[in-house]
Amino acid sequence: MTSSADLLDDFLAFTLAGTRPDRTSGTTAAGVHWTWQDDGMLLFEPSKQATHSVLVSAGVHGDETASIEMLSRLVADIANGSVPLQSRMLVILGNIDAMRAGQRYLDDDLNRLFSGRHASLPQSHEAPRAAQLEATALHFFDGVAHPKWHIDMHTAIRGSVFEQFALLPHTDAPLSRAMFDWLSDARLQAVLLHKEKSNTFVHFTAHAAGALACTLELGRVRPFGANDLSRFAASDAALRRLIAGDARAEHAPLRVFTVVAQIDKRSEQFVLNVASDVPNFTPFAIGTELAHDGEYRYRVSHDEERIVFPNPKVKPGLRAGLMVVDTTDETLASLT
Repeated sequence: MTSSADLLDDFLAFTLAGTRPDRTSGTTAAGVHWTWQDDGMLLFEPSKQATHSVLVSAGVHGDETASIEMLSRLVADIANGSVPLQSRMLVILGNIDAMRAGQRYLDDDLNRLFSGRHASLPQSHEAPRAAQLEATALHFFDGVAHPKWHIDMHTAIRGSVFEQFALLPHTDAPLSRAMFDWLSDARLQAVLLHKEKSNTFVHFTAHAAGALACTLELGRVRPFGANDLSRFAASDAALRRLIAGDARAEHAPLRVFTVVAQIDKRSEQFVLNVASDVPNFTPFAIGTELAHDGEYRYRVSHDEERIVFPNPKVKPGLRAGLMVVDTTDETLASLT
């Protein structure tokens, strides 16, 4: 066992070491109550009545290190009192075994196993963790009457026309102005809107818990210690304002894109006609054939479509790319 000070001062190092704290709960000098719930799970509760509840996760993909390091720094600053806290806050580091191995995942992509899909892969190393994260998130949000948020932080495998962007899960609810204001305050350059259900962590919390949920993509995949976190200072500052209950928002312009198609890998014969150095949000003109797999062909059907997350190396049956179109004007006009 190691001390609770080690847990709070360097949450990342403590988690990677795989040890248990000598105490599983306590109170900081600023009066914030903390509880170590399990490996990579840390709950903070403010000294006064909370105004909202915020789940912040990182490391759902184990090799996406910048957001993990950013979140570990935030934990230390909450503990030392330099960041005020008005919200309940649950910190989750997702795929810890993959983090320790320096890999995206061990058996299966954890961010494709939520909303119960883990039950169909009982032998997967990631399946128990997906079930645990679902249960932990539901418990955190259970009975909460005030606003509920989930910020899931990632980094992308390849470069992007928009270096920092967000993805919003599909729900039946109108798009939230509060979420768009926060994304603008975080200086995100673009927002991608899903139009169908998925098995991601944010889709689960949005549907099962009614949370305002988003995925942040902050830069590129790099090893631990090789990140320039100053590049993500705006997102870090906006997150700190959110948990402090500071409603200030500076409205930077946002481009909004909506998914119009998904390219799926159906077999190992799948071919994606996109080079490995092509950035996310690269545009393609109508008629361009981007993929084929046996008799299946994907050709661009709009005047212009942009590709996001092209990845021919996924397992058959999974997404190998998203095709999006610009819907900025109509989306911003519809916010409630």
